[in-house]
Amino acid sequence: MSSDHADAFHDFVVAGSAALLRVAFLLTGDRGHAEDLLQTALMKTSRRWTHLVDREASYAYIRRVMVNTQTSWLRRPRVVESFVDVVPRLSGEPDDFHAIEGRTLPALAQLPAGMRAVIVLRFYEDLSEAETARLLGCSAGTVKSQTSRGLARLRVYFADQRASSTSHREDL
Repeated sequence: MSSDHADAFHDFVVAGSAALLRVAFLLTGDRGHAEDLLQTALMKTSRRWTHLVDREASYAYIRRVMVNTQTSWLRRPRVVESFVDVVPRLSGEPDDFHAIEGRTLPALAQLPAGMRAVIVLRFYEDLSEAETARLLGCSAGTVKSQTSRGLARLRVYFADQRASSTSHREDL
């Protein structure tokens, strides 16, 4: 990669890494996996950077790489992980990760990967149905149906959470 291309890629990474990490976090549901996903996507993108003619499409390109990479990772055999109750906050960590972890992440975690990707791209990345369909390599009708089903599941999830919260308060 020439110096000009390397500088352009560096500038792209610096400017977009926070937003891209947020997308990766929403796709994976885990900060560590999100960082791995973003790093892998950046590595794959850096190899193709000189071939990207439309620099304006770079953000869309790397989102597509992240979705495809996450999909391929989901097809691999899973490793059993152990979880801790509280993850310490890292210095300099954006506040929106903790806000997402609170209520949104558990709700997204109960959705299938494809449905989660549609919801994340449509509502967190604010992409249109057509843009989401193009990015995921499916039809706009699939995006519409996955959005509808995903939102219905999220409504049920949050209604159940409110009901259990209310019943818990009444028990006290």
